[in-house]
Amino acid sequence: MQPTLQSLYLLYHEVRPSETPYSYAISAEMFAKHLDLYAQRRSSGIGLSPELTFDDGHISNLELAAPMLAARGLTAHFFITVGWTGKRPGYMGWTELRSLQAAGQMIGAHGWSHTLLTHCDDRQLQTELNDSRLTLEDNLGTAITTMSLPGGRVNGRVLAACEAAGYTHIFTSVPRAETTPLGKTVGRFNVQGNMQPEWIAELLNPQSGVLSGLQRQDRIKQRLKSLLGDKLYAKLWALRNRQEAEADDDWEAAE
Repeated sequence: MQPTLQSLYLLYHEVRPSETPYSYAISAEMFAKHLDLYAQRRSSGIGLSPELTFDDGHISNLELAAPMLAARGLTAHFFITVGWTGKRPGYMGWTELRSLQAAGQMIGAHGWSHTLLTHCDDRQLQTELNDSRLTLEDNLGTAITTMSLPGGRVNGRVLAACEAAGYTHIFTSVPRAETTPLGKTVGRFNVQGNMQPEWIAELLNPQSGVLSGLQRQDRIKQRLKSLLGDKLYAKLWALRNRQEAEADDDWEAAE
């Protein structure tokens, strides 16, 4: 009997030409090291198979990440904040998204405005889920069936709304291994820019205990979010992770 293939979905956001204190961005040099590891692991079949995803739709996904992926024969799943497309400086427009799609990369939705879906009323959920999917489909000419939850926030009402909007796979921020075929929800691990490839190699090793340790940390983090509330939690997150001028204006980014 063939062993069940397990994958670990890895979440990136932005690639920058040089190092940055913002933990959600990774330097091109470090990203190249990560990709070399992933290519080696994919070819060897040892440990968890790495699967790459990106959230938000930053222009660096096309200009830096996509060529580096292509050079190693890798693909990724890019989740787009649709209302930012062609509107927000530093993020892709429709021409760039079509180029990404033409390069063989996968596209999914990441809401309309990056609003936390657990904060949305029914009308807002319609915009964030249905309008974002239909706008992507109209502009890219392909079915959009995957959704990445902004900030990883989810509850039963949000999951039901995602399914009603036509999404077959809903990507979370819960670090866990996945088996094929995927279920309705897909866990991911949020990669930070200072994570060394040697540590990630241990993360991809099921016997190392690294992933199970991260799962314990995530349970503690979820309890902390419940105790503090999203806004206070995000302020603490910004101090630790972002260290950038716009941190206070973008609290809904906090995972």
